[in-house]
Amino acid sequence: MHATTLLTTPSISVSEFRCDAGPDDTPFAECRTGHSIAYVRSGSFGCHCRAGFFELVAGSLLIGAPGEEYTCTHEHVSGDVCLGFFFSEDLVEALGGRREIWQIGATPPLPELMVVGELAQTAADGNSDLGLDEIGQILAGRFVDAVSGKARKPAAPTARDRRRAVEAALWIDDNSHTELDLEQAARQAGLSPFHFLRLFSSVLGVTPHQYLVRSRLRHAARRLADENIAVTDIAYDVGFGDLSNFVRTFHRAAGVSPTKFRQASRGERKILQEQLALN
Repeated sequence: MHATTLLTTPSISVSEFRCDAGPDDTPFAECRTGHSIAYVRSGSFGCHCRAGFFELVAGSLLIGAPGEEYTCTHEHVSGDVCLGFFFSEDLVEALGGRREIWQIGATPPLPELMVVGELAQTAADGNSDLGLDEIGQILAGRFVDAVSGKARKPAAPTARDRRRAVEAALWIDDNSHTELDLEQAARQAGLSPFHFLRLFSSVLGVTPHQYLVRSRLRHAARRLADENIAVTDIAYDVGFGDLSNFVRTFHRAAGVSPTKFRQASRGERKILQEQLALN
């Protein structure tokens, strides 16, 4: 088993797990120390736990609960790839739902969970402006809702809620050139990450991380149009830690590369006109 840590925050950590075990390998047991959800990206494996025996395939979820032991087998195929989310006790409490929900062992491929799992992989690959911590919360919330059979009814934001969300957005925009995450923004708003994500998204229609990325893009577009600074310098100045990620994200938003966007802003309008015609 090879594990790669993708994200670590006080509320959520995310890792990718690649296993190459096959039918001839001895099954191995693991004991969970906290609550977790592993989304099966590819491959297949069996799992023995107190809740029973499960055959997991792509789209299934392996659910971990503190103190529970899981023995994984590969009787049919060799190997699997999973994206694992590990949650703090505070976040699990905020999610609500009965504690026994986390002791069901696994879920079959459920469409409302699979789509979020694939969205998480897109974020892990750097191709989404959603944060992995945000997607982890969304996945956990949907899991609790799906198993309990109770869909959450979002409460209408109060005037205070709206003010908090707007003030948080202004703070994110002012500090978008720095390294920010959901935990920091939530602390600034005086809320838990779970409640902050729901409040911000409800009021403004985007998640905090989406707003952060789009704020960086907005600042980058203005500087590309107004300044002669190198594209690389602008990317780092506005908060992108990786040039290729900036170019990819900007192209996805604008339909053209940062360099062509700059050229268009200087009078070469044909570039954008052609792009708009294609779309």
